[in-house]
Amino acid sequence: MENSNSDKNQPIVLLTGGSGFLGKAIVKELTDLSSPIKPKEIRIFDIKPYAGVGDERIKFIQGDIRNPVDVTEVCKGVDVVIHTAAIIDWGTKPKSEVLSINVGGTENIIKACLENKIPNLVYTSSLDAIYRGKPLVDIDESLEYPSKHKTSYCESKYLAEKLVTEANDQNLKTCVLRPSDIYGEEDPYHIGSLIDMAKTGFYIRLGNGKSKCQHVYVGNMAYAHVLAANALLQNNDKVFGKVYFITDGPGTNFFKFFDKIIIGTGYKFFPKNLWLPKWIAYPLASISEFIALLVSPIKKYNPKFSRFAVTYTSTDFTFNSNRAKTDFGFIPKYSEKEAVERTIRFYKK
Repeated sequence: MENSNSDKNQPIVLLTGGSGFLGKAIVKELTDLSSPIKPKEIRIFDIKPYAGVGDERIKFIQGDIRNPVDVTEVCKGVDVVIHTAAIIDWGTKPKSEVLSINVGGTENIIKACLENKIPNLVYTSSLDAIYRGKPLVDIDESLEYPSKHKTSYCESKYLAEKLVTEANDQNLKTCVLRPSDIYGEEDPYHIGSLIDMAKTGFYIRLGNGKSKCQHVYVGNMAYAHVLAANALLQNNDKVFGKVYFITDGPGTNFFKFFDKIIIGTGYKFFPKNLWLPKWIAYPLASISEFIALLVSPIKKYNPKFSRFAVTYTSTDFTFNSNRAKTDFGFIPKYSEKEAVERTIRFYKK
């Protein structure tokens, strides 16, 4: 059953988490003249105020994804939902909070879609849904979920993925995108922390420099969301209920990849080639997490130096986006050269 307001040519798009890093990039892609979707309205729903690109079609509604009343109300008259709202956690948030936002919020979205007869839903998941803490090399989407997850965040993304794929039916067409490590302008997770470390004059890399993982530029990840949403709107049954890895380049070492961005912004490394082996870094990360726990009654923060970070950056985790290319035509819109240059320009400011 289709939404009576549905217009494939000029849909009303609801973007949850539209004030965030990825969300703002998706708005930028939706409003770009080259976008395959020409939205009549872009409805942004987020707990934080929106401060992205301006466009007369943008309508911001402040609200909490955990509140079913807020979610049901904001979904009225919508043609496609792009659900990016989530809490990112590396092990310092209470499990109840992580699950209430990432799983409970997704449950609210699915229920609101069904109640409002919204026929299309794109969900932003994470590699963490299948993360095992062990090497995964050149995997594809056929890899099964692990029997046990490393963190409550990993578990939450797995549970939400399952909700979305199992909700796919004739009333609600769904698909899931799993981004690789997202970087770019306003990156809140990696680049700022690495620059802060470079500013101290003492720069340490984790592991031995041989492990490889995947990265994706935020603009390309946003573009993938627009293409996936358009595939649903155009009734492309190849994508119904499917999960997709999204990346835009070959696997590379986490630190070696970001080194060129940090150097490009004008910072120098000292020592030039210091690597902290995993067997040393892991217990030190435990201490870092313990300190964060001790001070949490006074000040809550996510330690960037965590056991999860050590394992993640020291373990092979590689794949490709071949399925996304075949099913809905995902080819990176921005080359790595352009993406890195854009990122460097932003951080030079």
